[in-house]
This record gives sequence, C-alpha cells and structure tokens, in this order.
Amino acid sequence: MRSDYYFDSETFQKINFTETKIQKGEYDHCTFKECDFSETHASNIQFIECKFIDCNFSNTIVKNSAFKDVDFLKCKLLGVKFHEADPFLLKMKFNHCQLSFSSFQELKIPMTLFENCILEEVFFGFTDLSRSIFANSNLKNAIFENTNLEKVDFRTAKNLKIDPDINRLKGAKFSLENAIGLLDKYKITIG
Repeated sequence: MRSDYYFDSETFQKINFTETKIQKGEYDHCTFKECDFSETHASNIQFIECKFIDCNFSNTIVKNSAFKDVDFLKCKLLGVKFHEADPFLLKMKFNHCQLSFSSFQELKIPMTLFENCILEEVFFGFTDLSRSIFANSNLKNAIFENTNLEKVDFRTAKNLKIDPDINRLKGAKFSLENAIGLLDKYKITIG
C-alpha cells in the first residue's frame, strides 16, 4: 500500500473528520483526542502504535486500514466492521469503549484486552480470541460462533452466553455467576 502522507508522533485534537477529510497515509505513534470519525471513510490508512482517546468511530468504514498496536480509550465504536481492516499484525486494546453492533468476524486477535467495555450484540464468529481478557465488560447478546476462546478470562464479564458445543473453551476462566451463561441453550433453571 502506498502512503500519501506520513505523520510521526503528532497529536490531533478535536478534529471533526466528517467535515475535514482524514489524510490517507501512515500515522506512527500519533494520538487522536476527541476526534469525530463517525460515518467517515477511514480506509487504506496505517495506524501504528497510535492512541485514540474520547473519539467517535461509530459506523466508520475501516476497509484495509491497519491497526497495529493501537489503544482505544473511552471511544465510541458502534457498528465498526473491524473484519474489513487489514488483518496483518492487527493488535488493538479497548478500555472504557462502547463497541456495540461491531464485528470482529474471522479475525485473529489473540490476547486482546476489552476492559470496562460495552460489547452488546458484537459478532465474534470464527474469531481467534485466545488468551484475551474481557474485564468488567458487558457482553449482552454478543455472538460467539466457532470462536477460539481458549484461555480467555471471562471472570468479571457480564451477561455472558456462550454455546460450549460450537466454541473452543479449553482453559477459559469463568466466575460461578457467569458460568451459568454456558448452560443458557439448555433452558434450565439453577438455584
């Protein structure tokens, strides 16, 4: 991919990319604070070791964009199709983010941290999430289908429902409270 622009260690603050088009290129060690990317085309961009703080990415198109060691803090990422991003060296961390209705379908994102996140109706079909952590995160109606969840830490996750027959769960960690979500498909009452 040819980069038109190169940005190194720059800070972009309070930019509304719905009005000012983001420059295609490579952003290396950059910080984006309180920027609005909602419903924009942020495709074919390289984000390398970047931080996004208090940004709105809702319904942003990220086709072929690279997220290599990227941190999202307090960001709104509703409906983002991360499965369309460049999968090469894809590594992200989410803290206090709202990711509802997003998709991570068929991605290899082991060791991903989702901390204090809202992940309602997120699609994790055929995703490798092995050794990931869902700390204090709400997984209401999240879909896990043919997903590698080996050694994933769900101990503090909320509203968890996972079908153990169609997902790989070896070594996954659950609290007693959220382990009940493994039995949901059987429609049984416990307690």
